[in-house]
Amino acid sequence: MSSDRFSLAGKVAVVTGGSRGIGRAIAMEFARAGADIVVASRKLDACKAVVEEIEKLGRKGLAVSAHTGKVDQLENLVDATLKHFGKLDILVNNAGTNPHFGATMDIEKAAWDKTFEVNVDGVFLLTQFAFHKWMRDHGGVVINMASVAGLRPAPMTGTYSVTKAALIMLTEVLAAELGSYNIRVNAIAPGFIRTDMSKAIWTSDMFKEQIKMVPISRLGETDDIVSAALYLASDASSFVTGETIVIDGGARLVGGM
Repeated sequence: MSSDRFSLAGKVAVVTGGSRGIGRAIAMEFARAGADIVVASRKLDACKAVVEEIEKLGRKGLAVSAHTGKVDQLENLVDATLKHFGKLDILVNNAGTNPHFGATMDIEKAAWDKTFEVNVDGVFLLTQFAFHKWMRDHGGVVINMASVAGLRPAPMTGTYSVTKAALIMLTEVLAAELGSYNIRVNAIAPGFIRTDMSKAIWTSDMFKEQIKMVPISRLGETDDIVSAALYLASDASSFVTGETIVIDGGARLVGGM
């Protein structure tokens, strides 16, 4: 297959949660593939730092402060993208949160609401804005960052699991509804990936023992995720929609993490 099938030349991509971790890695990989990138997260300075790296690659970037739990900020993100670049081809809904670690029956209503607000509502609303303001008439690609926690209950993070299961179903519903508009909607479900956010887990002795039981017995890296994201964003996956790509080293096969 020609490498041109993976090119994003001439495309504009919005990446939420794009200032660090998986989001930053996706933003950089998309830029290397030829796309101009809108980097969005709550901290504007962090977004600007990623944009500087993108511009060093010869691509254009835009930093936008956006809390994915705030409706007005989501609409502003789409408006700012269209004002600056005049188009929006790829939307990566990567931002997420998990404010409660413990039994689901012990979660406070505010934490429950916040988890859904960011992990489900924010994804839906941002996609809705992108659809009505651009993609309905021009087509596009939506990539949702789910989790293996959405496929089976995750210990001590039950509410997070529920939101990610909802996100996987939202992906399928939108894929079914938006295909006629030439919009593809897919998801990626990572297992444990080496990021600063998950450092407390993957540096623990318990995790080091558990990882030995996984078929590919190593921690996932952000490069493992960005390769799938590039595939889903590019013409290489032009006949793929409504799918969730699991990237967990085979942990599910042995009932692992």
